[in-house]
Amino acid sequence: MLFTWKAVVTTDAGDVALSGSADARWGEALHITASLPQGHIKSVTARMPLAAVEGSRVFMNGYQTWTTCPEYSLTDRIWDLRRVPKATVAEHGFDRYGDYHFVKYPCRPGVTHGFSWCYVRRGEEFKLIGSLDEKPGYTMFTYDAEIAFLTVERDCAGLACGGDYPLFDLYFAKGSEDQVFDGWFASMGVNPLPAKPLRGYTSWYNRFTGITEATIRQDLEGCKKLLAPGDLFQIDDGWQPAVGDWLECDREKFPSGMKALVDEIHGAGFKAGLWLAPFIAHKDSALVREHPDWVVKVNGEPWFMGDNWGGFVALDIDKPELLEYLRQVLRRVIHEWGFDLLKLDFLYGAAVFGTETETRAARMIRAMDFLRQECGETPILGCGVPVMPAFGKVEYCRISCDACLEWDGAPFADLTHRERVSSRNAILNTLFRRELCGRAHINDPDVFFLREENISLRDDQKLLLARVNALLGGVFLISDDPGSYTYAQRAAYKELVHLFNDAENVRFDADKFMLTFTLDGEEQILPVPRELLEQ
Repeated sequence: MLFTWKAVVTTDAGDVALSGSADARWGEALHITASLPQGHIKSVTARMPLAAVEGSRVFMNGYQTWTTCPEYSLTDRIWDLRRVPKATVAEHGFDRYGDYHFVKYPCRPGVTHGFSWCYVRRGEEFKLIGSLDEKPGYTMFTYDAEIAFLTVERDCAGLACGGDYPLFDLYFAKGSEDQVFDGWFASMGVNPLPAKPLRGYTSWYNRFTGITEATIRQDLEGCKKLLAPGDLFQIDDGWQPAVGDWLECDREKFPSGMKALVDEIHGAGFKAGLWLAPFIAHKDSALVREHPDWVVKVNGEPWFMGDNWGGFVALDIDKPELLEYLRQVLRRVIHEWGFDLLKLDFLYGAAVFGTETETRAARMIRAMDFLRQECGETPILGCGVPVMPAFGKVEYCRISCDACLEWDGAPFADLTHRERVSSRNAILNTLFRRELCGRAHINDPDVFFLREENISLRDDQKLLLARVNALLGGVFLISDDPGSYTYAQRAAYKELVHLFNDAENVRFDADKFMLTFTLDGEEQILPVPRELLEQ
């Protein structure tokens, strides 16, 4: 396949264009380096033919863990935010959760785009193209099915250059699912960190920010009757005075402090987990008031990232004082309070922009290296992170958006961003990012539910979510009040844990939309109803 490339550099004398071509072969890596003149990179692009016969499916990995990315037909399109009023987008920051502020969506039938890897699949044959190195800039793919061409682009505009620059580092693989993904990860040299599958409880999807010392203790008592020794009991968002203010808990809600609760969790035989969002802060937090210079600014204004908690902003990882503050936070949480696992969320906030000396992707990789070093051997559950920078850096990683108490979010939610909460979309990502589990990290498909109160999911939807999570995920968490479970719900939980623990030879047939697996020596089939997942 002829891989033709072009690089444009802006110099003092004007734009300079360089171009060339190479032969891309299936089963081989392709490394293209060019000597660039002094200046700033304007664009690095390439094109190659990529045939897709009728009935083929296309996968384009989404920007970050929450970004919905199923397989697409050859006539599908990926919508941007043009269907949402601009005032609404600005008010809620819908364009700040994903790639909308730096990618121009074609929004044409048959044109799809994504990051770091993509494939075209026909039956059991995959044609995969994957990046081998994202530090020089995210590798962005756009496939036009009508003309059967793949465009590849580096996200490196504005980067200062002068000398050799790695334009593209790609791996091309053709074969079965296992062949292409095993080959890609071997070529990258990425291995997952040692970790075991994780079961347990998290407070978020029932208590949300309304958690208190009393509610945590209530749910801990319920978990004693349900969970097994060594399972995770995770305190999620709501324990802190404000997002960004992590050195102390909210003493009105948690008068005994966090160490006392960790001791109680350990006393119950469970691992203690805690939620943090290290690279963002609430706009009215003490951190922002006292250190406004730690906030990322664009045209002199803080970079508004969305309306969660009433509005939050990105923090600047180039500030040594911010990094020292985060070191203090992690030391306190791990070594003083005694938490065994940290769920680190909204991580994309570390790298919403690049600079002239560092690409957006390189900043994200640097941020992940910082967290890995400072957490030491304490396991990390990464969330809200651009996907490839987390490979081999976290033990567990979310691969979907947040699950939702409604099937597809609030009315008209499907007109908003691709990172929105949705149980439907969470299942789709669990299905189509399944290959990462055990290769990059252990996949976290988010939670499942068994309760009847305070939830709009039908029983069949709850059961599908739970079973898909059990078969394809490596993190299996409830988010109910376990103390209120009926005998039937406790029995259902026990059956699901058996499925999670003991199912073997799990395979997903993306054409027939069914999961096959072996349980207790018998081959079984779980149909995944297409009608539930169609938008």
